[in-house]
Amino acid sequence: MSAYDALKEAAWRCNMELHALSLAVRTFGNASAVDRARGVIAIKPSGVPYGELRPDMMVVVGLDNAVVEGSLRPSSDTKTHTHLYRHFDGIGGVVHTHSPYATAWAQARRPVPVLGTTHADHLPEPIPCTAPLSDRAIRGDYEEETGKMIVRTFVHRSYEDVPMVLVAGHGPFAWGATPEAAVEHSFMLEALAKMACLTLTINPSARPLRQSLIDKHFRRKHGPGSYYGQPREGRAKGEHR
Repeated sequence: MSAYDALKEAAWRCNMELHALSLAVRTFGNASAVDRARGVIAIKPSGVPYGELRPDMMVVVGLDNAVVEGSLRPSSDTKTHTHLYRHFDGIGGVVHTHSPYATAWAQARRPVPVLGTTHADHLPEPIPCTAPLSDRAIRGDYEEETGKMIVRTFVHRSYEDVPMVLVAGHGPFAWGATPEAAVEHSFMLEALAKMACLTLTINPSARPLRQSLIDKHFRRKHGPGSYYGQPREGRAKGEHR
């Protein structure tokens, strides 16, 4: 038994859900869960196929990136995860995938525009895309620099209202108040990226939704005046209503 068994189980379940949703294939992608009281995360080990993954294989890492428990190497993206946890105080889980539509937008270095109300139901603005990393950042502490670039992208936007991002030339990251919410946001990121791609394929001249309609759809699901769905106590921010 380990003091971190529950945390590792949560991280394992979220990683397996990514695989079940076809958001992560082979060894690509990772999910982590944080225990803020202990200052640690549990994250997928690097390079282990999802079919072989077990809860006891999750690696426990401090927010300072020191391995606390586990015999395997943690994900190569660990420093990006820990950077986000250190700077986004309200998040409980982080997910990174190479899901095809979201990754295509990241490779195109384009934000995903708000073309319809499905997008507006989840986000009040386009899914942002970071600036490309400099050669100096790439040659340096690459994964840490990736985290820094994501945080810079959110200097003037809410990481709670917009719990997802595209890293230019790389792929999507998502987060949430819980690890499960992070997986859900990763799923919606891929869905919204796919819808936008198909919309622009059908009509390359499609225009973004009017701001008044974006605001209406977002506010009826999020915030103190929301009225969509049924009230439920203890709902984590970012959960669908």
